[in-house]
Amino acid sequence: MDHTRDPCPWVILNDFGGAFAMGAIGGTIWHGIKGFRNSPYGERRIGAITAIKMRAPALGGNFGVWGGLFSTFDCAIKGLRNHKEDPWNSILAGFFTGGALAVRGGYKAARNGAIGCAVLLAVIEGVGIGFQKMLAGATKLEAPAPPPSNEKVLA
Repeated sequence: MDHTRDPCPWVILNDFGGAFAMGAIGGTIWHGIKGFRNSPYGERRIGAITAIKMRAPALGGNFGVWGGLFSTFDCAIKGLRNHKEDPWNSILAGFFTGGALAVRGGYKAARNGAIGCAVLLAVIEGVGIGFQKMLAGATKLEAPAPPPSNEKVLA
């Protein structure tokens, strides 16, 4: 078990807050540009600010809910698997998060959301593992080649 990490209740709150902040900042940038571009020429600054005030908090909340649910399921899966840390935790947490967020749309929506989210997280985990293996090869320690022998070989 990794003793350098906070316990799960604090990790969940930290991930929720981080995801909310990421969504709010990203939403501010996205909706600010969108509001600026979609406003008439003389009112672009006001249009950008209005769009930011209307949509950025909602996007931050959506990101926060996703991050909080994902972290909750991740901690629950770690607890069920005796604190084993591997990529399956993220994939399963993504599966449950996608399903939980889409459950209001019915069985098919929950199934599709769960599978889609699990596949997305499997790709992210796979790319991360691939990069780790690729970059670890550059730091591999190899023994230097032995120096050439100075003895003359008599033929």
